[in-house]
Amino acid sequence: HAQELPGAPAMIIETHQLLMFIAAGWLLNLTPGPDVLYIVSNALRSGTRAGIVAGLGITAGCFVHIFAAAVGVGALLAASATAFTVLKWVGAAYLLWMGARMLLSKPSGGGGSAAAIAAAQAAPAVAVPLSKVFLGGFWTNVLNPKVAIFFLAFVPQFIAPGTDNKALAFVLLGVLFNVNAIPVNTGWAIAAGWMARRVGAVQRGMHWLDRIAGAMFIGFGLKLAFTDQPSA
Repeated sequence: HAQELPGAPAMIIETHQLLMFIAAGWLLNLTPGPDVLYIVSNALRSGTRAGIVAGLGITAGCFVHIFAAAVGVGALLAASATAFTVLKWVGAAYLLWMGARMLLSKPSGGGGSAAAIAAAQAAPAVAVPLSKVFLGGFWTNVLNPKVAIFFLAFVPQFIAPGTDNKALAFVLLGVLFNVNAIPVNTGWAIAAGWMARRVGAVQRGMHWLDRIAGAMFIGFGLKLAFTDQPSA
């Protein structure tokens, strides 16, 4: 069965897909990356409050990508099957590349999440205005084209095939993804103090999170590659 808004002409997302979307969003937000590094480094340098504000800035930046991508996705999917096919294969390739990169990451070294956490842990303590922390998170996210590519690759495959307004469906799913990220980002900020004392254990845990999320990315990439045109 599908979840429908009252009075809506068509479904937005099927129930099992909705649950998968929420679970995937939580796992992906738990996986360390540039956003998590920004949150953790600010929390370690300026306290938990600064880490929480950094997360809110990142969330605000994500909303820009969500609405911009929704317009683009709506136009592409309404244009032609060829446009959808291009988007599908580019998105699938991106997800597969990210998944393989995370699966093959080493427990230590320069390219993995563990190294990012170690770098954040080593950051010197310094007081930074919260407004600057927020704007830093906002612009770091807005100006990162990989965030836009991620939303374009990840969100459309969860939109139900019979949905009339795909741009609206994209916005609703994007907002859900973003709202679900807030408690995870807050948790990262709160946990930063604990990480500072146990960075070795955290590095090992983050490596396994990388592998789990990497396998999930590969699965989503394969799923997207074999997805038919949504309007069909």
